[in-house]
Amino acid sequence: MKKRRLFMDDQEVAVVYYRHGYMPHNYSQQNWQARLLMERSRAVKCPDIATHLTGAKKVQQELARPGVLERWFPSDPEAVRRIRATFAGLYSFDMGEEGDQTVALATANPDRFVLKPQREGGGNNIYGEEIRVVLEGIKDKPERSSYILMDRIRPQPVRNCLLRSGMPLKLSENISELGMFGVYVRNGKKMVLNECAGHLLRTKSIEHADGGVAAGVAVLDNPYLV
Repeated sequence: MKKRRLFMDDQEVAVVYYRHGYMPHNYSQQNWQARLLMERSRAVKCPDIATHLTGAKKVQQELARPGVLERWFPSDPEAVRRIRATFAGLYSFDMGEEGDQTVALATANPDRFVLKPQREGGGNNIYGEEIRVVLEGIKDKPERSSYILMDRIRPQPVRNCLLRSGMPLKLSENISELGMFGVYVRNGKKMVLNECAGHLLRTKSIEHADGGVAAGVAVLDNPYLV
C-alpha cells in the first residue's frame, strides 16, 4: 500500500465490497490484518468498520437506551421521538444486575421474546422454550453478553400461497417482513448521501419462527398497497 492507496495486481482498488466478514468465524489473525489494511486505505469501503458495527445487534440495543439518541440529536427531539417509535423492546445481558434481570425476564416468559446472537443472515435467532435452555447454560457466564433480548414482534398472518420451484402450491397462514434499502455515503464525518433506495418484502409460513430467503424458508414478495 502506497500513500494509503490499495493495489491488487498493479491496479489501484477504488471500492472494497464486503461480501464476507459478517461472522466471527470469518476472522483468522491473517484476515484481521487484511481488514486493517483495507480499512486504512483510501479505497471506499462498503461498509467501513464504523458502519459495519452500527448494524450489530449489541449496538442496536445500546441505541435504545434512554438518553443515547438524545446524544446524537441534541437539538431535534422530534427526530428522537420518531426514531424511538420504531424500536421494539431491547434488553442487555451484560454481567451485573441489569443482565440478571434480563435473564429472569426471559426465562419467566420466553414466548414473549427473541434471543439474538451477534449474527447475520437468518437462522440464528432463538425462540420459545429453547431460550430457557440456552440461558440456563450461560446465565452465569460472560458469554451471555454476546446475546441481546428483544420483544417478539407478532404481525397479523395473511392466508396466501408461496410459490417455490418444484414445490406444490399450498394455502397457508403467512407473515411478511418489509426491509428498506438505503444508500449512505460519507467522507470522514461529512455526509455525502443518505437516501432510501428501494425495498425488499419477504414472506414465510407462520410455522417457521426464523429463517429467510437464503435459508429456503421465505419467498420474495410484493407489497399490495391499499
